[in-house]
Amino acid sequence: MRAVVYRGPGSKVWDEVADPEVIDDTDAIVRVDAVTICGTDLHILKGDVPAVTDGRILGHEAVGTVQEVGAGVKNVRPGDRVLVSCISACGRCSYCRQSAYGQCLGGGGWILGHRIDGTQADYVRVPFADTSTYLVPAGVRDEDVLMLADILPTSYEVGVLNGRVRPGDTVAVVGAGPIGLSAMLSARLFSPRHIVAVDLADRRLDAAKEFGADVTVNNGREDTLARVLELTGGLGADVAIEAVGVPASFELCTSLVRAGGTVANIGVHGGPATLHLEELWIKNVTITTGLVDTYSTPVLLRLLTSGQVDAGRFVTHRFALGEFMQAYDVFANAADTGALKVVLTRE
Repeated sequence: MRAVVYRGPGSKVWDEVADPEVIDDTDAIVRVDAVTICGTDLHILKGDVPAVTDGRILGHEAVGTVQEVGAGVKNVRPGDRVLVSCISACGRCSYCRQSAYGQCLGGGGWILGHRIDGTQADYVRVPFADTSTYLVPAGVRDEDVLMLADILPTSYEVGVLNGRVRPGDTVAVVGAGPIGLSAMLSARLFSPRHIVAVDLADRRLDAAKEFGADVTVNNGREDTLARVLELTGGLGADVAIEAVGVPASFELCTSLVRAGGTVANIGVHGGPATLHLEELWIKNVTITTGLVDTYSTPVLLRLLTSGQVDAGRFVTHRFALGEFMQAYDVFANAADTGALKVVLTRE
């Protein structure tokens, strides 16, 4: 088969590799029918994730068709159409029993495209198939449900739920890329008073208006703090969501949040950020971080099938499965291309 293979920081190839095989009796082999590229893949290519080694197949999101299962798999069978979650869960360890699947101690967590070969390939081996895949409801498009592999549960759990968004809140989202837009979309489920989108690219701020933001701020030209204080009577945002993964965006969030508010960090950071405790300690500010656990995926599937969440609006560019190098170029240069999510499909 062919796959996107990591060759060290800044280097990847679309190359011939061996087909995956069932190793453990809880494995499934899934034919990849639709797959996407994540901002985390770009962080890997920058060298921000040293656990990813030369030769690893990238990718942790897919929708596909089950081809083969191990003897211990009970919930899926060959021919089933499934969502492959970005998080694998053994289902038995102490963290999995608390639905904290991202911290799985039994060999799961974020492993696809990280510690084992991932989904940007013709086929993928999915460990713990019973607890790491979800049957796709009939009538739902592959590219719609694909958005539930990572960005929607990540933003909903790590941003909106960790941030404790409540009705009437002012929510500032720093970063209007796919993760930030997803946070805006899911924050709308809780009826905030304002959603403020902050970014440096006007194109992404225009997209933010379509995903739920009622206020947009270009942080390169405008005083973001002054705008948020104006909206909130001088208090600051109830919730500030960091959706970029660079020190400046995290530090901006800590300046935007009000006393008693919450900073919810979603972004993947490849270096340290300054934490101004000399200013924050007296303000009763809560700071949360997290890797997605995907415990919300069943809820999001119900919202998707009922039409309450429109996941398909994230997809801006479509490619054939063999056009990965072109798709990476488009996604990595989103400021110029306007890319939100790219989807590559077998057909």
